[in-house]
Amino acid sequence: MDRSLLSTRATLVLLLAVLAGAAVGLLSAFAGEGPARCVLCGFAAAGGALPVANQVIAPDVAGRESGALRPSGDDHG
Repeated sequence: MDRSLLSTRATLVLLLAVLAGAAVGLLSAFAGEGPARCVLCGFAAAGGALPVANQVIAPDVAGRESGALRPSGDDHG
């Protein structure tokens, strides 16, 4: 098995989402919220940070085929 379970990009995106969720959960705890509300705030922040981190981090191009990197213009005419 030469391949890893997750790519470096996927690991980084998930790590950023987890860190954002943990930070928001801790800030909620310091604000005096209950444990259940802190966990829910953390999950909500992680869920919101996941697509943002996915858009911000550049996609891997090393493992793709050369035909998969076509521009999305109108080539049909």
